[in-house]
Amino acid sequence: MGSLKEPPRLAGGSFAAWSRDRLTTARRGAAECGDVWQLEPGVYVAATAGACEDVLHRARDFPKASSPLFPPLRPASRAPTSEERARAHAARMRGLRPQAVVARTGEIAAGTARLAERWPTDRDVEVLPLVRHTLAEVGVRYLFSEDAPALLPFAAQLFLARELLALPSRWVWPSWIPTPARRFRTRQQVAFTDALRPVVRRRRSPGPLGDDMLGQMLQPSPRHGPLPEQAVLDTLPGITVATFEAPSRAAGWILLHLARYPEAADRVAAEAALLPADPAATTGEHLENLRYTRALVREVLRLHPPSWLLTRQAGHRTELAGYGIDAGSTVLVCPYTAHRDAREHPDPDRFRPERWLDDAGSDDAGSDDAGSSAGPGAFLSFGTGPHGCEGAALAMETLTLLTAGTARRLHLSEPSGPEAAYRVTTFVGLATAGLRLRATSRPGAVPHALR
Repeated sequence: MGSLKEPPRLAGGSFAAWSRDRLTTARRGAAECGDVWQLEPGVYVAATAGACEDVLHRARDFPKASSPLFPPLRPASRAPTSEERARAHAARMRGLRPQAVVARTGEIAAGTARLAERWPTDRDVEVLPLVRHTLAEVGVRYLFSEDAPALLPFAAQLFLARELLALPSRWVWPSWIPTPARRFRTRQQVAFTDALRPVVRRRRSPGPLGDDMLGQMLQPSPRHGPLPEQAVLDTLPGITVATFEAPSRAAGWILLHLARYPEAADRVAAEAALLPADPAATTGEHLENLRYTRALVREVLRLHPPSWLLTRQAGHRTELAGYGIDAGSTVLVCPYTAHRDAREHPDPDRFRPERWLDDAGSDDAGSDDAGSSAGPGAFLSFGTGPHGCEGAALAMETLTLLTAGTARRLHLSEPSGPEAAYRVTTFVGLATAGLRLRATSRPGAVPHALR
């Protein structure tokens, strides 16, 4: 392995060029250098589908850095052991497994339908705050059911703390320095935990634990008994924000595509018209019939993955795509360019939801490329391997129902005029900051409140 050469260095590549335009630099690196390329000494980019999947599956060779967004608070009593933290993670995953998500489809559909109900029509509206509030309600209710309204304001403050921590800075401060943003995060984390603690204690008193994710975490293990309170509390701030942060970024791109591709939006609306009049009556069987809607969501996530760049470190000297990677090197995994790998996705820059349908060729009958799709390729919007997104099933169902419910009720369009309606941001994730769209009522759509 010592004889393996380094990945090629991108001509003119540097952190300065990267900071100016990350997406353009990433695409140029993939086009000019191939599977893996070097940005600066000790910093490499896995650019194509095969290289990205290799890194994400080899967790021992390329471990994920241990830097949680909300580090465990220092409890007054004993801190949870590593085994208790692992048990808390396993319990949390039970509440996020696909079967658990499908069982609550009606609740999720009712929550996502509120976006169209709240959207002011016939004027330009900034989309992301409206989307984020709706998805925060859906996510927090999924976690905490009837206790969600009391916890939602604290979840909003956790999100604000996340945003402040993500602001670009000229300096990278060591994790132990209590910067103002970190102090604010700690205050909001303490406030959220203090609000959640009485909920946990009340549910553990005689009575039902609940069938939400918190209830799953409070179920005693036959072998170990109940989880310690602090192990439950430590694991929830991060997952609370995660239920709506990345999905809100994804929803911005999806709504933009509904505005730009009205024929696709009409096809989604036609599928959605077959859903129950009352969104709360929606079931997993109804969801299975939203085939084109789900394909559209996947296609938007392929083109604009909200987590477009993932960071790993080489735990030891190893090999990647035929190149030598030194121990301690940073490897940036780039789903954004992997999804534009023409070997995986023919005509990769084209928005074509049909590529995700089983009968992709027949859906394009009459077009000049009918039958050209080679079938679904790599899809890394939720990661893959041991550290794939825990909430992938919840995110995909939520986005599918949000897309269907919005297209069923509304026609979307971009504002007219020479100025761009949004700006692309890449520092935390790929987002449509400042996105403004106009909604008009779709003919024949009856407001849910009048049904």
